[in-house]
Amino acid sequence: MYKSYSMELAGRTLTVDIGRVCAQANGAALMHYGETTVLSSCTASEKPRDGIDFFPLSVEYEEKMYAVGKFPGGFKKREARPADSAILTDRVIDRPMRPLFPKDYRNDVLLDNLVLSVDQDCSPELLAMLGSSLAACISDVPFDGPCASTQVGMINGEFIMNPGNAEKTASDLLLTVASTRDKVIMIEAGANEISDEKMIEAIYLAHGLNQQIIGFFDSIIAECGKKKHEYVSCSIPETLFERIREIVPEKEMEKAVFADDKKERDENLSVLSQKLEGAFSEDEEALSLLPEAIYQYEKKTVRRMILKDHKRPDGRRIDEIRPLEAEVDLIPRVHGSAMFKRGQTQILNITTLAPLSEVQKVEGLNEYETEKRYLHQYNFPGYSVGEARASRGPGRREIGHGALAERALLPVLPSVEDFPYAIRSVSETMESNGSTSMASTCASCMSLMAAGVPIRKMVAGISCGLVTGESDEDYLVLTDIQGLEDFFGDMDFKVTGTREGITAIQMDIKIHGLTRDIVEEAIRRAHEARLFIMDGVMKSAISEPRKELSPYAPKIITLQINPEKIGDVIGKQGKVINGISEETGAKIDIDDSGMISISGIDLASLEKAKSIIESIVNDVEPGQIIDGTVVRIMNFGAFVQLSPNKDGMVHISKLADGRVNRVEDVVQIGDKVRVKVLEIDKMGRINLTMRPMDLSGSGRD
Repeated sequence: MYKSYSMELAGRTLTVDIGRVCAQANGAALMHYGETTVLSSCTASEKPRDGIDFFPLSVEYEEKMYAVGKFPGGFKKREARPADSAILTDRVIDRPMRPLFPKDYRNDVLLDNLVLSVDQDCSPELLAMLGSSLAACISDVPFDGPCASTQVGMINGEFIMNPGNAEKTASDLLLTVASTRDKVIMIEAGANEISDEKMIEAIYLAHGLNQQIIGFFDSIIAECGKKKHEYVSCSIPETLFERIREIVPEKEMEKAVFADDKKERDENLSVLSQKLEGAFSEDEEALSLLPEAIYQYEKKTVRRMILKDHKRPDGRRIDEIRPLEAEVDLIPRVHGSAMFKRGQTQILNITTLAPLSEVQKVEGLNEYETEKRYLHQYNFPGYSVGEARASRGPGRREIGHGALAERALLPVLPSVEDFPYAIRSVSETMESNGSTSMASTCASCMSLMAAGVPIRKMVAGISCGLVTGESDEDYLVLTDIQGLEDFFGDMDFKVTGTREGITAIQMDIKIHGLTRDIVEEAIRRAHEARLFIMDGVMKSAISEPRKELSPYAPKIITLQINPEKIGDVIGKQGKVINGISEETGAKIDIDDSGMISISGIDLASLEKAKSIIESIVNDVEPGQIIDGTVVRIMNFGAFVQLSPNKDGMVHISKLADGRVNRVEDVVQIGDKVRVKVLEIDKMGRINLTMRPMDLSGSGRD
């Protein structure tokens, strides 16, 4: 039975249709916000997947170009691999919802979001987040929702709820907050150096609006929600834990886990695993559950020791950062390079500069971003964690980490006018033991400065973790979490920024939300940590951007011309501009505004190309002295090319101070000559002189 529900949300109408489409899905909602329409569905397999020890949740966000009235690009005219923006939306949906499904649920679950139409004032990503939550809530799939999401912008210090594309372009803040009934469960932000206090204010403004949405969802669930189905729990029996503890007492597990070095810890655990496998060798059922049971035993041990004894696996204090190292200029010939190391997490970053013609074109449904001048790409090879795993291209995690580090540096980049370059920053993970994205931010900042990119301020980042107990008041925030604390902890709260403010946040949790006290403490800890990193190690490696670019980086000269002259510079079928490039070796790009970018390695060649272009676009005036090339000889004089589209004529009487019998006695075709403009007649013809007394200004015409 088809039902429709509506509420006013941030000045627009949110409408939900239930039962209109997708009757065979476990749950589905047709979401409308303004004229943006997204179909969100939740489907689950009938039986659990065999042989896995995790919850198999998949999230899809499908962008169809028909939603904005366009054909897809490419030869096939069909959507292919999802754009990075779609993959990032998948992650933003997954992160708040995954903790709300039962941890021991093993049925495959798919949250699918199909974008049907896009109103540029109403975000389809936001609608997909809301639709996924509602579809799961009204389905028979076990889900402890609802949760809701709100986006926040800020213009001139004023917050804007669920901003449209035009507002996002002008905003100093792009924040997404997901909440349950009581707590914040996910934060994603890019910001132009927002203060800690302002960021917290924005987070809880969004959290308040989320409560209104949850109330709206509650009324829909009450009428349309299905009874949740029963499922077979895959949790480890307590009796097995008791048997394991008899063989490996807690003290023995503590000794194995609490080691400074990751390899040493792994070896210790391998010895314990072999001991337990031998003890259970004749019990096939217990043997099949043993890997997960050992994992759970290790997790409980680590959490107990951190929370109760404030003891971390590597012996650090709760607010202590691992040993730091930083250096620049490791790699020859590249435009900029830097290495940043924090404990056993190590990132090598390499910066490449290119002309603006190399910017990345962005094809997607949101029109406020059509190209990217700054690219940060992150790679996570198998050797960084000691695995023999070949690379198959970037996955969702790599794309997400790259996007986070990219957002971190964007606010401090120079403008195109001040630095007319496209910039690519690539972070290669050399070693990983927690929070490589924050190490990538630090390495990228130093690499940009080493390349001579005049960034306004230094940026650093850190991740804070969390271990919680039985109550909201029983918790411990950890500064600079390593891999083990990330795996076994409850939170990965990443914050980047300058000395003055926050530039990016990404918060993932495994529990049902954070209290305000935890959020505020994590932001405060991150602020202290990033100042320590900048002052403690980054500034000693490189304190400010270099004044000169690498000799291997392209040099760029820009020139603004009258847009009406663009055709003169390009010429018929590109003949003029290609000719200039061939003559000088410079690469020349022109945009529709008449901004010309001339790039190459040799500065003299760039100046020559600039001079030629100026000669094309600047009008010739009487008295002007110009260097040109003889291109044609007639009995009565020689024709001299002043620019690729301008010729003038030197009469035979103006070739020299004395009498000239034949033009060829003075010049030949191809000669480089200096001429002076005598006049431009009514027909637009340019008359020139080569007589030395005219060029010196002492003769008479």
